[in-house]
Amino acid sequence: MPSQGNGRRRFLLRALAAGGTLLLSGCDRLSHSAWFTRMLDSAEKLTFGAQRLLLPRKAMAQEFTAADLSPDFRSNGTSNPADPLYQALASNQFADYRLQVGGLVAQPRTYSLDDLKALPSRTQITRHDCVEGWSAIGKWKGVPLSRVLEQVQPHPSARYVVFYCADPMDDVGTRYYESIDMEDAWHAQTLLAYELNDVPLPIKNGAPIRVRVERQLGYKMAKYVMQIALVDRLDTIAGGKGGYWEDQGYEWYAGI
Repeated sequence: MPSQGNGRRRFLLRALAAGGTLLLSGCDRLSHSAWFTRMLDSAEKLTFGAQRLLLPRKAMAQEFTAADLSPDFRSNGTSNPADPLYQALASNQFADYRLQVGGLVAQPRTYSLDDLKALPSRTQITRHDCVEGWSAIGKWKGVPLSRVLEQVQPHPSARYVVFYCADPMDDVGTRYYESIDMEDAWHAQTLLAYELNDVPLPIKNGAPIRVRVERQLGYKMAKYVMQIALVDRLDTIAGGKGGYWEDQGYEWYAGI
């Protein structure tokens, strides 16, 4: 029998695929309707509230074995950011990479890739579900985001973690960004991943660092992460919806 989480994922995939078809066909008048937008927002909040009510805070996403690994883990979204700074970092195997972590924290920090690798790590084999309609199982290794949060010491007012990325999404310099709430940020399976299937994270999959938020769909798992900021609200950031695709109409909460 399919789990509640798997049913939720399938529903979201179908809904987002249908929504993408609607927008691409040019029939997006409904998406701009105030009543329709309010209805979607209400449905998302209801689903989010129900998940938080029914599932314990530490509920884990399903993990698999090495025998389940997909032969190839596809790239989702950008596969090689067309950004001069990123290309310079990649040409030197990210030796000069620095991850800035700040915002509503007591101790802002800057981490090199070696700094992150020196922190306690976690390895997990999980399934990635992409709204493009494909899934893949991969073995991820990285530092739990909670380890970084422990070091930077979030302020009590911090409600969200925002990830700013290297990949420009359009000609005017809009960059990919994503966000999660503090509950997912502290979750044991939420990683700043630097390895995939026992090798350094390939560029197509988000090198040098990508987020793994295993209880959510693939577009929440930002690649090419350059900066992390803790904030108390999302409506003042970029498009105000909490993520690049959310600004285009996707749900902010895409969890199981």
